Amino acid sequence: MKYVLSLDQGTTSSRAIVFDHDARVVASDQYEFPQLFPEPGWVEHDAEVIWRTQWKAIEGALAKAGIGWDSIEAIGITNQRETVVAWDAETNKPIGNAIVWQDRRTSAICDSLRESGKEKWIQERTGLLVDPYFSASKMRWILDNRTEAEDLLQSGSLRFGTIDSWLVWNLSAGYSHVTDVSNASRTQLMNLESCDWDAELLELFGVPEEILPTIVNSSGMLASTDAGVTGGREIPISGIAGDQQAALFGQLCFEPGMTKSTYGTGCFILMQIGETPIHSKNRLLTTVAWRMKGKVEYALEGSVFMGGASVQWLRDQLGIIEESKDVEALASQVSNSGDVVVVPAFTGLGAPHWDPYARGSIFGLTRGSSAAHIARATLEAIAFQVKDVVSAMESDVGGALKSLQADGGASANDLLMQIQANFCGVDVRCPKILETTALGAAFLAGLATGFWRSKEELADLVKSDRSFAPKMDKAQRERDWSLWHQAVERAKGWVR
Repeated sequence: MKYVLSLDQGTTSSRAIVFDHDARVVASDQYEFPQLFPEPGWVEHDAEVIWRTQWKAIEGALAKAGIGWDSIEAIGITNQRETVVAWDAETNKPIGNAIVWQDRRTSAICDSLRESGKEKWIQERTGLLVDPYFSASKMRWILDNRTEAEDLLQSGSLRFGTIDSWLVWNLSAGYSHVTDVSNASRTQLMNLESCDWDAELLELFGVPEEILPTIVNSSGMLASTDAGVTGGREIPISGIAGDQQAALFGQLCFEPGMTKSTYGTGCFILMQIGETPIHSKNRLLTTVAWRMKGKVEYALEGSVFMGGASVQWLRDQLGIIEESKDVEALASQVSNSGDVVVVPAFTGLGAPHWDPYARGSIFGLTRGSSAAHIARATLEAIAFQVKDVVSAMESDVGGALKSLQADGGASANDLLMQIQANFCGVDVRCPKILETTALGAAFLAGLATGFWRSKEELADLVKSDRSFAPKMDKAQRERDWSLWHQAVERAKGWVR
Protein backbone atom coordinates (compact mmCIF):
# COMPACT_ATOMS: atom_id res chain seq x y z
CA MET A 1 0.00 0.00 0.00
CA LYS A 2 1.19 3.52 -0.83
CA TYR A 3 0.96 6.64 1.32
CA VAL A 4 1.62 10.37 1.17
CA LEU A 5 3.99 11.87 3.72
CA SER A 6 3.16 15.40 4.82
CA LEU A 7 5.73 17.59 6.56
CA ASP A 8 4.14 20.32 8.67
CA GLN A 9 6.92 22.62 9.86
CA GLY A 10 5.36 25.16 12.20
CA THR A 11 6.46 28.02 14.39
CA THR A 12 6.77 25.98 17.58
CA SER A 13 7.09 22.38 16.37
CA SER A 14 7.97 20.10 13.47
CA ARG A 15 5.47 17.41 12.55
CA ALA A 16 5.27 14.57 10.06
CA ILE A 17 2.02 12.80 9.16
CA VAL A 18 1.42 9.73 7.02
CA PHE A 19 -1.91 9.83 5.13
CA ASP A 20 -3.60 6.93 3.35
CA HIS A 21 -5.80 7.13 0.28
CA ASP A 22 -8.89 7.86 2.41
CA ALA A 23 -7.11 10.92 3.89
CA ARG A 24 -6.89 9.16 7.23
CA VAL A 25 -3.95 9.73 9.54
CA VAL A 26 -2.03 6.46 9.66
CA ALA A 27 0.66 7.80 11.98
CA SER A 28 2.22 11.07 13.06
CA ASP A 29 5.09 12.34 15.12
CA GLN A 30 5.91 15.80 16.41
CA TYR A 31 8.71 17.62 18.22
CA GLU A 32 8.75 21.09 19.73
CA PHE A 33 11.82 23.29 19.43
CA PRO A 34 12.98 26.37 21.37
CA GLN A 35 11.81 29.89 20.66
CA LEU A 36 14.70 32.35 20.91
CA PHE A 37 14.20 35.96 22.07
CA PRO A 38 17.67 37.58 22.06
CA GLU A 39 16.32 41.14 22.33
CA PRO A 40 12.90 42.76 22.90
CA GLY A 41 10.82 42.33 19.75
CA TRP A 42 13.25 39.80 18.24
CA VAL A 43 12.16 36.20 17.56
CA GLU A 44 14.57 33.62 16.17
CA HIS A 45 14.86 29.88 15.46
CA ASP A 46 17.90 27.68 15.03
CA ALA A 47 17.45 26.41 11.46
CA GLU A 48 19.57 23.33 12.12
CA VAL A 49 17.29 22.42 15.01
CA ILE A 50 14.29 22.87 12.72
CA TRP A 51 15.78 20.38 10.27
CA ARG A 52 16.78 17.91 13.02
CA THR A 53 13.33 17.97 14.63
CA GLN A 54 11.66 17.65 11.24
CA TRP A 55 13.82 14.66 10.34
CA LYS A 56 13.21 13.08 13.76
CA ALA A 57 9.46 13.52 13.21
CA ILE A 58 9.73 11.87 9.78
CA GLU A 59 11.54 8.87 11.20
CA GLY A 60 9.06 8.64 14.06
CA ALA A 61 6.00 8.78 11.81
CA LEU A 62 7.36 6.09 9.49
CA ALA A 63 8.25 3.88 12.45
CA LYS A 64 4.80 4.29 14.03
CA ALA A 65 3.18 3.46 10.68
CA GLY A 66 5.38 0.39 10.34
CA ILE A 67 6.47 1.35 6.83
CA GLY A 68 9.64 2.30 4.99
CA TRP A 69 10.46 4.80 2.28
CA ASP A 70 9.35 2.29 -0.37
CA SER A 71 5.75 2.89 0.76
CA ILE A 72 5.86 6.67 0.31
CA GLU A 73 4.56 7.80 -3.07
CA ALA A 74 4.97 11.54 -2.57
CA ILE A 75 5.96 14.19 -0.07
CA GLY A 76 4.05 17.37 0.64
CA ILE A 77 5.56 20.28 2.57
CA THR A 78 3.79 23.05 4.42
CA ASN A 79 5.61 25.56 6.57
CA GLN A 80 5.61 28.65 8.73
CA ARG A 81 5.77 31.50 6.24
CA GLU A 82 7.93 34.65 5.98
CA THR A 83 10.60 33.19 8.30
CA VAL A 84 13.99 33.64 6.62
CA VAL A 85 16.99 31.32 6.65
CA ALA A 86 20.37 32.29 5.20
CA TRP A 87 22.92 29.54 4.60
CA ASP A 88 26.20 28.59 2.98
CA ALA A 89 25.61 26.42 -0.08
CA GLU A 90 29.04 24.81 0.30
CA THR A 91 28.76 23.75 3.94
CA ASN A 92 24.94 23.67 4.23
CA LYS A 93 25.33 25.62 7.48
CA PRO A 94 22.97 28.47 8.40
CA ILE A 95 24.33 31.99 8.72
CA GLY A 96 23.07 32.84 12.18
CA ASN A 97 19.58 32.03 13.38
CA ALA A 98 16.48 32.16 11.22
CA ILE A 99 14.50 35.39 11.65
CA VAL A 100 10.91 34.42 12.45
CA TRP A 101 7.77 35.96 10.97
CA GLN A 102 6.88 37.38 14.41
CA ASP A 103 10.14 39.33 14.61
CA ARG A 104 9.87 43.15 14.68
CA ARG A 105 13.52 44.21 14.39
CA THR A 106 13.02 45.70 10.93
CA SER A 107 10.36 48.21 12.01
CA ALA A 108 12.72 51.10 11.25
CA ILE A 109 13.37 49.82 7.70
CA CYS A 110 9.64 49.60 7.13
CA ASP A 111 9.04 53.04 8.64
CA SER A 112 11.57 54.48 6.18
CA LEU A 113 9.81 52.86 3.21
CA ARG A 114 6.45 54.25 4.32
CA GLU A 115 7.87 57.70 4.92
CA SER A 116 9.37 57.71 1.43
CA GLY A 117 5.93 57.00 -0.05
CA LYS A 118 6.68 53.45 -1.19
CA GLU A 119 3.88 51.56 0.58
CA LYS A 120 1.14 52.03 -2.04
CA TRP A 121 3.50 51.05 -4.86
CA ILE A 122 4.68 47.97 -2.93
CA GLN A 123 1.11 46.93 -2.17
CA GLU A 124 0.12 47.25 -5.83
CA ARG A 125 3.05 45.04 -6.85
CA THR A 126 2.84 42.44 -4.09
CA GLY A 127 -0.59 42.64 -2.46
CA LEU A 128 1.22 43.17 0.86
CA LEU A 129 1.52 46.10 3.22
CA VAL A 130 4.89 47.35 4.40
CA ASP A 131 5.51 45.55 7.69
CA PRO A 132 8.36 43.70 9.46
CA TYR A 133 6.18 40.57 9.16
CA PHE A 134 7.33 39.89 5.60
CA SER A 135 10.61 38.41 4.43
CA ALA A 136 12.21 41.17 2.32
CA SER A 137 13.17 43.49 5.17
CA LYS A 138 14.51 40.50 7.13
CA MET A 139 16.75 39.62 4.18
CA ARG A 140 17.96 43.22 4.00
CA TRP A 141 18.76 43.16 7.73
CA ILE A 142 20.81 39.96 7.37
CA LEU A 143 22.83 41.44 4.51
CA ASP A 144 23.44 44.62 6.53
CA ASN A 145 24.23 43.00 9.88
CA ARG A 146 25.83 39.60 9.37
CA THR A 147 29.30 40.05 7.91
CA GLU A 148 29.60 36.40 6.87
CA ALA A 149 26.54 36.85 4.63
CA GLU A 150 28.32 39.59 2.66
CA ASP A 151 31.43 37.38 2.32
CA LEU A 152 29.37 34.45 1.01
CA LEU A 153 27.50 36.74 -1.36
CA GLN A 154 30.80 37.77 -2.92
CA SER A 155 31.93 34.14 -3.23
CA GLY A 156 28.61 33.03 -4.73
CA SER A 157 27.77 30.63 -1.89
CA LEU A 158 25.02 32.59 -0.13
CA ARG A 159 21.47 31.24 -0.26
CA PHE A 160 18.30 32.77 1.13
CA GLY A 161 15.02 30.96 1.54
CA THR A 162 11.88 30.55 3.54
CA ILE A 163 11.46 27.35 5.53
CA ASP A 164 10.08 25.34 2.59
CA SER A 165 13.28 26.07 0.67
CA TRP A 166 15.41 25.04 3.65
CA LEU A 167 13.59 21.69 3.98
CA VAL A 168 13.79 20.94 0.25
CA TRP A 169 17.49 21.84 0.25
CA ASN A 170 18.15 19.32 3.02
CA LEU A 171 15.91 16.60 1.57
CA SER A 172 17.59 16.94 -1.81
CA ALA A 173 21.10 17.11 -0.29
CA GLY A 174 21.58 20.60 -1.67
CA TYR A 175 20.49 19.81 -5.22
CA SER A 176 17.21 21.79 -5.34
CA HIS A 177 16.77 25.42 -4.30
CA VAL A 178 13.07 26.12 -4.87
CA THR A 179 10.07 27.77 -3.27
CA ASP A 180 6.45 27.48 -4.27
CA VAL A 181 4.50 30.48 -5.49
CA SER A 182 2.40 30.74 -2.31
CA ASN A 183 5.50 31.11 -0.13
CA ALA A 184 7.18 33.43 -2.65
CA SER A 185 4.12 35.68 -2.55
CA ARG A 186 4.83 36.31 1.16
CA THR A 187 8.38 37.58 0.72
CA GLN A 188 7.38 41.02 -0.65
CA LEU A 189 9.77 40.39 -3.54
CA MET A 190 7.39 38.61 -5.94
CA ASN A 191 5.16 40.36 -8.45
CA LEU A 192 1.62 39.24 -7.62
CA GLU A 193 0.44 39.07 -11.22
CA SER A 194 3.48 37.64 -13.02
CA CYS A 195 4.44 35.38 -10.08
CA ASP A 196 8.13 36.09 -10.78
CA TRP A 197 10.75 37.84 -8.69
CA ASP A 198 10.28 41.54 -9.39
CA ALA A 199 13.47 43.34 -10.47
CA GLU A 200 12.40 46.70 -9.04
CA LEU A 201 11.46 45.21 -5.68
CA LEU A 202 14.76 43.33 -5.54
CA GLU A 203 16.57 46.62 -6.20
CA LEU A 204 14.51 48.47 -3.59
CA PHE A 205 15.35 45.96 -0.86
CA GLY A 206 18.86 45.29 -2.15
CA VAL A 207 18.40 41.53 -2.45
CA PRO A 208 20.24 39.85 -5.36
CA GLU A 209 18.05 37.43 -7.34
CA GLU A 210 20.82 34.84 -7.65
CA ILE A 211 20.65 33.99 -3.94
CA LEU A 212 16.90 33.36 -4.04
CA PRO A 213 15.17 30.05 -4.88
CA THR A 214 13.43 29.29 -8.16
CA ILE A 215 9.66 29.84 -7.95
CA VAL A 216 7.66 26.68 -8.77
CA ASN A 217 4.02 25.55 -8.73
CA SER A 218 2.31 24.47 -5.51
CA SER A 219 1.49 21.06 -6.99
CA GLY A 220 3.56 19.17 -9.54
CA MET A 221 6.94 17.49 -9.85
CA LEU A 222 8.68 20.27 -7.93
CA ALA A 223 11.81 18.50 -6.64
CA SER A 224 13.00 15.06 -5.55
CA THR A 225 14.69 13.79 -2.44
CA ASP A 226 18.24 12.56 -2.66
CA ALA A 227 18.34 8.75 -2.59
CA GLY A 228 21.02 8.88 0.07
CA VAL A 229 18.65 10.78 2.34
CA THR A 230 15.48 8.72 1.85
CA GLY A 231 16.48 5.10 2.02
CA GLY A 232 17.94 4.62 -1.44
CA ARG A 233 14.90 5.99 -3.28
CA GLU A 234 14.32 9.35 -4.92
CA ILE A 235 10.85 10.43 -3.84
CA PRO A 236 8.96 13.26 -5.52
CA ILE A 237 8.37 16.40 -3.49
CA SER A 238 5.17 17.23 -5.32
CA GLY A 239 3.28 19.59 -3.04
CA ILE A 240 4.50 22.77 -1.33
CA ALA A 241 2.41 25.55 0.18
CA GLY A 242 2.67 28.05 2.99
CA ASP A 243 0.78 26.83 6.02
CA GLN A 244 -2.28 29.04 5.59
CA GLN A 245 -2.68 28.37 1.89
CA ALA A 246 -2.32 24.65 2.62
CA ALA A 247 -5.06 24.91 5.24
CA LEU A 248 -7.31 26.71 2.74
CA PHE A 249 -6.74 23.84 0.30
CA GLY A 250 -7.23 21.23 3.02
CA GLN A 251 -10.58 22.84 3.91
CA LEU A 252 -11.54 22.47 0.22
CA CYS A 253 -12.11 26.20 -0.21
CA PHE A 254 -12.03 25.93 -3.99
CA GLU A 255 -14.77 28.47 -4.78
CA PRO A 256 -14.63 32.28 -4.38
CA GLY A 257 -16.05 33.44 -1.06
CA MET A 258 -15.20 30.29 0.87
CA THR A 259 -13.38 31.28 4.07
CA LYS A 260 -11.34 29.52 6.73
CA SER A 261 -9.63 30.52 9.96
CA THR A 262 -6.66 28.54 11.26
CA TYR A 263 -6.08 28.77 14.99
CA GLY A 264 -2.40 28.07 15.50
CA THR A 265 0.34 30.16 17.07
CA GLY A 266 -1.36 33.03 15.29
CA CYS A 267 -4.76 33.13 13.60
CA PHE A 268 -4.87 33.28 9.85
CA ILE A 269 -8.08 34.00 8.00
CA LEU A 270 -8.19 33.43 4.25
CA MET A 271 -11.01 33.97 1.78
CA GLN A 272 -10.69 32.40 -1.65
CA ILE A 273 -11.29 35.10 -4.32
CA GLY A 274 -10.66 33.28 -7.61
CA GLU A 275 -8.28 33.98 -10.49
CA THR A 276 -8.27 37.80 -10.25
CA PRO A 277 -6.52 39.52 -7.33
CA ILE A 278 -8.57 42.04 -5.32
CA HIS A 279 -6.61 44.81 -3.62
CA SER A 280 -8.03 45.41 -0.17
CA LYS A 281 -9.29 48.80 0.95
CA ASN A 282 -9.17 47.66 4.56
CA ARG A 283 -5.49 46.85 5.02
CA LEU A 284 -5.86 43.16 4.31
CA LEU A 285 -3.39 41.26 2.18
CA THR A 286 -3.85 39.84 -1.28
CA THR A 287 -1.87 36.65 -1.65
CA VAL A 288 -1.47 33.68 -3.97
CA ALA A 289 -3.53 30.77 -2.70
CA TRP A 290 -1.87 28.22 -5.00
CA ARG A 291 -0.81 27.58 -8.57
CA MET A 292 -1.63 24.27 -10.22
CA LYS A 293 -0.90 23.40 -13.84
CA GLY A 294 -0.05 27.07 -14.40
CA LYS A 295 -3.43 28.33 -13.10
CA VAL A 296 -3.10 30.85 -10.26
CA GLU A 297 -5.84 31.38 -7.67
CA TYR A 298 -5.74 34.15 -5.08
CA ALA A 299 -6.99 34.84 -1.57
CA LEU A 300 -7.60 37.76 0.75
CA GLU A 301 -5.84 37.26 4.05
CA GLY A 302 -5.81 38.76 7.49
CA SER A 303 -3.13 37.66 9.93
CA VAL A 304 -3.44 37.76 13.70
CA PHE A 305 -0.03 37.47 15.36
CA MET A 306 -1.12 36.06 18.71
CA GLY A 307 -3.67 33.25 18.61
CA GLY A 308 -2.74 30.06 20.42
CA ALA A 309 0.44 31.85 21.49
CA SER A 310 -1.76 33.98 23.76
CA VAL A 311 -2.73 30.81 25.63
CA GLN A 312 0.93 29.81 25.80
CA TRP A 313 1.54 33.16 27.49
CA LEU A 314 -1.05 32.28 30.14
CA ARG A 315 0.80 29.00 30.64
CA ASP A 316 4.44 30.04 30.43
CA GLN A 317 4.53 33.64 31.70
CA LEU A 318 1.52 33.96 34.02
CA GLY A 319 1.49 30.33 35.14
CA ILE A 320 -2.28 30.22 35.63
CA ILE A 321 -2.59 26.97 33.64
CA GLU A 322 -0.27 23.96 33.46
CA GLU A 323 -1.10 22.91 29.90
CA SER A 324 -2.63 24.89 27.03
CA LYS A 325 -5.68 22.64 26.95
CA ASP A 326 -6.48 23.64 30.56
CA VAL A 327 -7.57 27.10 29.45
CA GLU A 328 -11.03 25.88 28.42
CA ALA A 329 -11.87 24.51 31.86
CA LEU A 330 -10.52 27.62 33.61
CA ALA A 331 -12.36 30.06 31.31
CA SER A 332 -15.58 28.05 31.69
CA GLN A 333 -15.65 28.80 35.41
CA VAL A 334 -17.16 32.20 34.57
CA SER A 335 -20.02 33.00 32.19
CA ASN A 336 -18.32 36.13 30.83
CA SER A 337 -15.08 38.06 31.18
CA GLY A 338 -16.51 40.57 33.66
CA ASP A 339 -15.57 43.34 31.20
CA VAL A 340 -11.90 42.36 31.44
CA VAL A 341 -10.32 42.85 28.00
CA VAL A 342 -6.97 41.35 27.02
CA VAL A 343 -5.23 42.83 23.99
CA PRO A 344 -2.49 40.27 23.16
CA ALA A 345 -0.33 42.66 21.14
CA PHE A 346 2.90 41.12 22.44
CA THR A 347 4.53 41.43 19.01
CA GLY A 348 2.40 44.30 17.72
CA LEU A 349 -0.99 44.08 16.04
CA GLY A 350 -1.61 42.44 12.67
CA ALA A 351 -4.55 42.90 10.32
CA PRO A 352 -6.40 45.14 9.93
CA HIS A 353 -4.54 47.42 12.38
CA TRP A 354 -0.89 46.81 11.41
CA ASP A 355 0.69 48.56 14.36
CA PRO A 356 4.16 47.14 15.18
CA TYR A 357 4.40 49.44 18.21
CA ALA A 358 1.26 48.21 20.01
CA ARG A 359 1.94 46.15 23.13
CA GLY A 360 0.01 43.61 25.14
CA SER A 361 -2.40 45.07 27.65
CA ILE A 362 -5.11 44.08 30.11
CA PHE A 363 -7.96 46.51 30.76
CA GLY A 364 -10.93 46.49 33.10
CA LEU A 365 -9.35 44.74 36.08
CA THR A 366 -11.14 45.07 39.43
CA ARG A 367 -10.64 43.45 42.82
CA GLY A 368 -13.13 40.84 41.70
CA SER A 369 -11.21 39.91 38.56
CA SER A 370 -9.87 36.36 38.68
CA ALA A 371 -7.62 34.08 36.68
CA ALA A 372 -10.77 32.67 35.09
CA HIS A 373 -11.80 36.13 33.87
CA ILE A 374 -8.35 36.69 32.35
CA ALA A 375 -8.44 33.26 30.71
CA ARG A 376 -11.88 33.91 29.22
CA ALA A 377 -10.86 37.40 28.09
CA THR A 378 -7.84 35.84 26.35
CA LEU A 379 -10.08 33.45 24.40
CA GLU A 380 -12.38 36.36 23.58
CA ALA A 381 -9.38 38.35 22.34
CA ILE A 382 -8.52 35.57 19.88
CA ALA A 383 -12.11 35.58 18.60
CA PHE A 384 -12.31 39.40 18.46
CA GLN A 385 -9.16 39.57 16.33
CA VAL A 386 -10.67 37.07 13.87
CA LYS A 387 -13.92 39.07 13.88
CA ASP A 388 -12.01 42.24 12.94
CA VAL A 389 -10.49 40.49 9.93
CA VAL A 390 -13.76 38.87 8.82
CA SER A 391 -15.53 42.25 8.93
CA ALA A 392 -12.81 43.80 6.76
CA MET A 393 -13.16 40.95 4.24
CA GLU A 394 -16.92 41.41 4.07
CA SER A 395 -16.35 45.07 3.26
CA ASP A 396 -13.76 44.31 0.55
CA VAL A 397 -15.88 41.76 -1.32
CA GLY A 398 -19.21 43.48 -0.67
CA GLY A 399 -20.96 40.52 0.92
CA ALA A 400 -21.68 38.96 4.29
CA LEU A 401 -19.92 35.84 5.51
CA LYS A 402 -22.17 32.78 5.38
CA SER A 403 -20.07 30.44 7.53
CA LEU A 404 -16.54 30.02 8.78
CA GLN A 405 -14.43 26.87 8.44
CA ALA A 406 -12.14 26.48 11.46
CA ASP A 407 -9.04 24.36 11.90
CA GLY A 408 -5.75 24.30 13.77
CA GLY A 409 -4.93 23.06 17.24
CA ALA A 410 -6.91 25.69 19.15
CA SER A 411 -10.08 24.87 17.21
CA ALA A 412 -10.36 21.80 19.45
CA ASN A 413 -11.43 24.26 22.17
CA ASP A 414 -15.24 24.15 22.07
CA LEU A 415 -15.59 27.28 24.19
CA LEU A 416 -13.38 29.29 21.83
CA MET A 417 -15.36 28.07 18.82
CA GLN A 418 -18.66 29.01 20.49
CA ILE A 419 -17.31 32.47 21.35
CA GLN A 420 -16.19 32.84 17.73
CA ALA A 421 -19.64 31.93 16.43
CA ASN A 422 -21.20 34.41 18.88
CA PHE A 423 -18.96 37.29 17.80
CA CYS A 424 -19.16 36.62 14.04
CA GLY A 425 -22.87 35.83 14.05
CA VAL A 426 -22.42 32.81 11.73
CA ASP A 427 -21.97 29.06 12.10
CA VAL A 428 -18.40 27.91 12.75
CA ARG A 429 -17.63 24.44 11.37
CA CYS A 430 -14.71 22.21 12.30
CA PRO A 431 -13.56 19.21 10.24
CA LYS A 432 -12.81 15.79 11.67
CA ILE A 433 -9.13 16.36 10.95
CA LEU A 434 -8.30 19.61 12.73
CA GLU A 435 -4.81 19.80 11.27
CA THR A 436 -5.98 20.53 7.74
CA THR A 437 -2.70 22.34 7.05
CA ALA A 438 -0.87 19.01 6.78
CA LEU A 439 -3.80 17.51 4.88
CA GLY A 440 -3.72 20.34 2.34
CA ALA A 441 -0.03 19.73 1.66
CA ALA A 442 -0.76 16.02 1.26
CA PHE A 443 -3.61 16.77 -1.17
CA LEU A 444 -1.38 19.04 -3.29
CA ALA A 445 1.30 16.34 -3.41
CA GLY A 446 -1.09 13.46 -4.07
CA LEU A 447 -2.96 15.24 -6.87
CA ALA A 448 0.33 15.76 -8.70
CA THR A 449 1.18 12.05 -8.71
CA GLY A 450 -2.30 10.67 -9.30
CA PHE A 451 -2.63 9.35 -5.75
CA TRP A 452 -5.88 11.33 -5.81
CA ARG A 453 -7.41 11.96 -9.20
CA SER A 454 -9.28 15.26 -8.77
CA LYS A 455 -10.50 17.94 -6.40
CA GLU A 456 -13.95 16.36 -6.64
CA GLU A 457 -12.60 13.13 -5.19
CA LEU A 458 -11.26 15.06 -2.21
CA ALA A 459 -14.72 16.41 -1.37
CA ASP A 460 -15.80 12.92 -0.33
CA LEU A 461 -12.91 12.68 2.13
CA VAL A 462 -13.28 15.91 4.16
CA LYS A 463 -16.31 16.20 6.43
CA SER A 464 -17.26 18.49 9.32
CA ASP A 465 -17.97 16.81 12.64
CA ARG A 466 -18.60 19.83 14.91
CA SER A 467 -20.63 22.95 14.24
CA PHE A 468 -21.30 25.95 16.48
CA ALA A 469 -24.26 28.27 15.96
CA PRO A 470 -24.27 31.82 17.39
CA LYS A 471 -26.01 32.19 20.75
CA MET A 472 -25.46 35.91 21.41
CA ASP A 473 -27.94 38.64 20.56
CA LYS A 474 -26.86 41.48 18.28
CA ALA A 475 -26.94 44.16 21.00
CA GLN A 476 -24.58 42.21 23.28
CA ARG A 477 -22.30 41.42 20.34
CA GLU A 478 -22.01 45.09 19.40
CA ARG A 479 -21.43 46.17 23.01
CA ASP A 480 -18.62 43.66 23.49
CA TRP A 481 -17.05 44.53 20.15
CA SER A 482 -17.12 48.25 21.04
CA LEU A 483 -15.39 47.53 24.36
CA TRP A 484 -12.75 45.52 22.52
CA HIS A 485 -12.02 48.39 20.14
CA GLN A 486 -11.72 50.86 22.99
CA ALA A 487 -9.04 48.62 24.49
CA VAL A 488 -7.25 48.17 21.16
CA GLU A 489 -7.01 51.92 20.64
CA ARG A 490 -5.40 52.30 24.05
CA ALA A 491 -2.87 49.53 23.32
CA LYS A 492 -1.77 51.05 20.00
CA GLY A 493 1.43 53.02 19.70
CA TRP A 494 2.56 52.07 23.19
CA VAL A 495 6.26 51.97 22.23
CA ARG A 496 7.85 54.49 19.87
